[in-house]
Amino acid sequence: MSALPDKRRVAASFSRAADTYDSVAQLQRDVGRQLLGYLPPVLQPQRWLDLGCGTGFFSRGLRDRYPRSQGIAMDIAEGMVQHARHAGGAQTFVAGDAEQLPLRDGSCDLVFSSLALQWCADFAAVLGEAHRVLRPGGVLAFNSLCVGTLQELRDSWQAVDGFVHVNRFRRAEDYQLLCAGSGLRVERLQVCAHRLHYPDLRSLTHGLKALGAHNLNDGRPAGLTGRARLRALADAYEQRRQPEGLPCTYQVIYGVLQKEPRP
Repeated sequence: MSALPDKRRVAASFSRAADTYDSVAQLQRDVGRQLLGYLPPVLQPQRWLDLGCGTGFFSRGLRDRYPRSQGIAMDIAEGMVQHARHAGGAQTFVAGDAEQLPLRDGSCDLVFSSLALQWCADFAAVLGEAHRVLRPGGVLAFNSLCVGTLQELRDSWQAVDGFVHVNRFRRAEDYQLLCAGSGLRVERLQVCAHRLHYPDLRSLTHGLKALGAHNLNDGRPAGLTGRARLRALADAYEQRRQPEGLPCTYQVIYGVLQKEPRP
């Protein structure tokens, strides 16, 4: 797999986007709600972790779902944590890394993570940390982005200059292999395509920037993108226009894994 973006760059980008994120986060809310729907109905956690909490939208959702539970909202982006803290939803807000969770062993019954783990280069470490902090019978529920996400934008850029202008994502097959070897029992692992439509290219790129999810790759072209290249990109993307607008596809993998309960 090609290298994923540096997590320090990811943290800085999402910190800058904290104030604009919710205005363009419809997809993020849709896929997060879908993930909430996959949580086992019998699950009643004493403590949950919203890992990659962003602005805290799903921390508040978890609070409403489990009103008697204690909640921890965590994100690698300090700006997001500060934003989430103002909105409430959890008892504890902390900046932390999914690959090195600052939590005790067996301290959570649920680790919930919506559209955050695609930025983690070492997904095996993420799974290992989830296994460590979960109590027996605890659940890891996550969704993440796979190869094929933003493919229309990637292909349009390829037609213009051949550079990588779109974030790289892990293959679905890699998620499958890593989850199978995690020591957690896989209850659900499926990929769903979510497609948005935009009236024009500027609306699409503005949305990615407001989310903090614009191109964060190492080796991305330096400097401003010239007007001629943007016009060429718009022309290339127009070839993909559908009646609803310019398509933008996200390939989202949903996983629900459980730590084996005590005998």
